[in-house]
Amino acid sequence: MKIAIASDHSGFKYKEQIKTVLKEQGHEVKDFGTRSAEACDYPDYIRPAAEAVATGKFERGVVLSGTGNSGAIVANKMAGIRCAVCWDLRSAKFSRENNDANMLAVGERMISIEEALEIVDLWLKTAFAGGRHKPRVEKIEKR
Repeated sequence: MKIAIASDHSGFKYKEQIKTVLKEQGHEVKDFGTRSAEACDYPDYIRPAAEAVATGKFERGVVLSGTGNSGAIVANKMAGIRCAVCWDLRSAKFSRENNDANMLAVGERMISIEEALEIVDLWLKTAFAGGRHKPRVEKIEKR
């Protein structure tokens, strides 16, 4: 799978670890930055990753920050993006099954790296259920 990944300074450490695991699993991963844990402005990195997913250059995106919220807020400004903040396996599973989330936001300050890796793995493996959820997702896209 082609995956865009990005973070701000408070998600940098997890981004680097998640990126490594994804590549080891055989995914094609493009890192949109940041390149260090030095303070930065998250829109500078999250927006290009979201644009890459929105335009279809990448199938999915993973963005990281302290809570995950800042990444999700920026990503969700892009038409065609459905970015879910997930702090546990249930939220990750339902974001894919019910909402067809194409981007995942994770908060480095909220969960352990082990939990983050489990969430990313489950989120990538979970398919959209379609069915009764499909018309709801279509309504989102009509905005």
